[in-house]
Amino acid sequence: MPRYARSERQALADLMLALGPDAPTLNEGWVARDLAAHLVVRERRPDAAGGILLPPLRGYAERVRLRIAARPWAELVAQVRQPPVWSPLSNPLTDELVNTMEFFIHHEDVRRAAPDWQPRNLPAGLHAALWKRAAPMARLALRRFPASLLVQAPEHGEVRCGRGGEALRLVGTPGELTLFLSGRQRAARVQLDGAAAAVERLRTAKLGL
Repeated sequence: MPRYARSERQALADLMLALGPDAPTLNEGWVARDLAAHLVVRERRPDAAGGILLPPLRGYAERVRLRIAARPWAELVAQVRQPPVWSPLSNPLTDELVNTMEFFIHHEDVRRAAPDWQPRNLPAGLHAALWKRAAPMARLALRRFPASLLVQAPEHGEVRCGRGGEALRLVGTPGELTLFLSGRQRAARVQLDGAAAAVERLRTAKLGL
């Protein structure tokens, strides 16, 4: 069985080493060192990882992340590459479920911040795995968007979402939709059909979970 979470993790670690700690990313205000430290906190520091999602814990989580970011670059990337087996997020039972989308997105965060990037030809199995996650993500991320929105991934499926109103259609591969729905609209190569004002609102909306 393909292990897409592992392959995306390894590709991200290789790219980080090749580009260096100061390489830009799509994450506003973060370079590669910041992103690597975020991933280490997420998997290795359960005391601080809650701050990724919970505002009251963000100050502590950020202090921990900054301390980790100061580690030697090779050591930091090695910790991204080889997560602890005890982590609830990256053990053999949870890795594919929890990390396939996470590491695909962050791999693209580094790839697409570089000049002259091009979309990858992803394996069909990875597209299928991403669509399984992108479809419910669309319903959740767009549930309050003021439109009647159809999200389509040709050959994979479609979902209807939004709060209702004028019709919009968002079309792309599962990988591109994943990036769009996670808040990386400007870097995602998708097709958007609808009124120009509604299209622009969706392209600039604050998406992600």
